[in-house]
Formats: sequence, C-alpha cells, structure tokens
Amino acid sequence: MMFRTVAAVLGFALLQLPGAPQALAGQSIKTSIRQAPLPSATASDLRLGSSAFAIAHQETGEILVERRGEVVLPIASITKLMTAMVVLDAGQSLSETLTVTRADIDTLKGTGSRLPIGARMTREQMLLLALMSSENRAASALARHYPGGEKAFVAAMNVKARLIGLDATRFYDSTGLDPRNVSNPRDLVRMVSAASAYPLIREFSTSDDRQVRIGKSTLQYRNSNSLVRSPEWQIGLSKTGFIREAGRCLVMQTWLKGEPVIIVLMNANDRSTRSTDAVRVKQWLETGGLSRVALSAGRRDG
Repeated sequence: MMFRTVAAVLGFALLQLPGAPQALAGQSIKTSIRQAPLPSATASDLRLGSSAFAIAHQETGEILVERRGEVVLPIASITKLMTAMVVLDAGQSLSETLTVTRADIDTLKGTGSRLPIGARMTREQMLLLALMSSENRAASALARHYPGGEKAFVAAMNVKARLIGLDATRFYDSTGLDPRNVSNPRDLVRMVSAASAYPLIREFSTSDDRQVRIGKSTLQYRNSNSLVRSPEWQIGLSKTGFIREAGRCLVMQTWLKGEPVIIVLMNANDRSTRSTDAVRVKQWLETGGLSRVALSAGRRDG
C-alpha cells in the first residue's frame, strides 16, 4: 500500500495537531530541563507503579513532577525514536526497497518477528513498523542500510544524542534489545521533544493500525500503545519499550487542557501498570496538577 512521504523536519518545533492552540503553533521548544518553582507536589501524589518517571511541560521545558529523574536505566524500544531521527536526518530515499536478512535476526534476546527473512519493504514501511509496532527486524534493517552500515548508524545515534543534550544517554544498537542502551527520565523528555519535530515520527508512532503487503501476504499491524486508540487522549507522539532489564516503558507527547505535556514512564512491572500510570498522570494534571501546568505556561507568556 502507499504511504504518505513526509520530509524530516530538522530542529525543534512545537507540534501542530488538530485542536492544538493556534497561538502555540510554530513556536520553538525549549529543550533545557528546569525544575519548576511551582506549588509543592511530590511523586507520591501520583502513586505510580513505574520506578522512575518525569512529567514535563513541553513548551517551557519545566519538570512538573518526577521520581528518580536522573537515574540511568535501560530504555528498550524507546531507542527507536532515536533510530527514526537518524534515518530521517540522513535524507535517504523513503521509497527505496530494503530487504530483511539473517543479520536482522535477534540473537541477543531470541525474540521473534512477523517479518520473514527475505521480506522486501520500502524504508518508509520499515520506519512505520519500527515506530508503530516496535518491529525489531525493521529497526535492524534500517541501521544496516545506513551509509557505512550498522556501526556508522549507532555512532550517528550517539552523536545526535550529544547534539540534543542527552548527556546520560548511550546507544549500542538500533532496536533497543541491547540493555546497554540507557537513559534517564529527564533525557527522555528532551528526546521526545526532539522527535516530535519530525512529522513522520509523529504520524507513524501514533497510527492505530496499518496493513503491510509482504510478498503475497498482507499483514495487519497495530500500535503497541493501546492509549492511541482511546478518544480520551490527544497523543502527538508515542513509543513503548520492553526488555527484562528495562521493564515496561512508555513515552508520550500529549495535549492536556490545551497544554503540551511530555510523559516519561520507566520500569513498570507490566503493561497494565504502564497504562494505568499514564491514566493517573492525565487525571492528576487535569485536576490538582493542572495549576502547575497553567502556572508554567503563564511564565512562558510573561
């Protein structure tokens, strides 16, 4: 099937989503992270199951509440946001056909894949599956087809991390299967802000489902984050992650009461806890925590 090709947007720009305040459209994102001098709130107010998290106002870059915000942990498939940025920064043709080979088999964790060896897909389709469904062979193939191969790709990931201020973040592969891919909640706030500047990352990471033609077969893929299907959420960017060392992870950019918020949840015990944590964050921000968002936005305007 045909996929809409969108050129990567470089730099940082606030998301322009349906329903987003027009006054915010086109403004640059402040990627520095500052602890907001707002009314007192503690991580215990949220009663989250994730062992580390950070909730930030995207426009001001201020942390609204966090737990273990500077603790470095494995990030699993959250890695694929950086994979996508490096792919798009390279400017390679999104319509070029790539082939899945035995080199893309996961020999580290032994995970399976619905993409058979020999599957041929465009770079754009590979990017879609990596972002929407966290398809590891797609992410691996994207790195192999980078100029200089996988080694050069991983080097570019780490260079990009330094350029956007991810001081605690390190990458060793493009899939997130390697537990040495690490970051902390504050760095992931910055990474989500950076990734949200790319229209294709926003589109693919929040797509509900897509059909992909592989040879004579048509495969149905769904988003690994069930919250993108909920009418209660206005999600601009999403990525899940899981390996044993990382637990269940989730990062999202979302609009709450007209304000852009970044949610980073790390090391939850299971999918249910991860989703429940996100819902609790939303409820907190829309009730007692909303005053913190409003005050943060007010300092931006003033």
